Order: sequence, then structure tokens, then C-alpha cells
Amino acid sequence: MDNTERIKHIVKMEHILNSATNAVSEFEKLLPDIKDLLAYYGSREWFNDLDADSKGELPSDLRRGVLSEDAVYDLLINIKELQKELKKL
Repeated sequence: MDNTERIKHIVKMEHILNSATNAVSEFEKLLPDIKDLLAYYGSREWFNDLDADSKGELPSDLRRGVLSEDAVYDLLINIKELQKELKKL
């Protein structure tokens, strides 16, 4: 490997390191919010919100992915898959 290739490789690895470090930091910051989301999902409040939505009591332009069963479940599955991959490392 010549010096130019070596430098490009080091720059690439540095970018990966910085990106991964930032991603881990951001995920750690989100953990309390994710815990709140999981507590909300399937709770009495969630069912009340779902009921209000089905009755048309919520604004039509309100984003409501959190009221779908799939969105939060898919997030949980993705987190579990990420956990498995991290264990492999």
C-alpha cells in the first residue's frame, strides 16, 4: 500500500470511528425517550388515544405512527436485532 492509499484508508477509518461514536452517543441520549415510548405503547393512555383517533377526534394532519401497532413493534424488533449484532462484535 502506498502512502496515498494509506492516508485515504486512515481518513476512511477515522470517518467510520467518528460516525459510529456519534451514533452510539445519540442512541444513548434516546434511551430514556425510548423507555417512555415503550411504557406508552399498549398502555391505557395509548388505547384512549387510539380510540380518540378512530372517533375522528384528532386533527387529520397529526402524524400518528405511534398509534399503529406495527411502528413501535418494528422499532423493538430493530433494537433487538441491533443488540444481537452488537453481541457478535
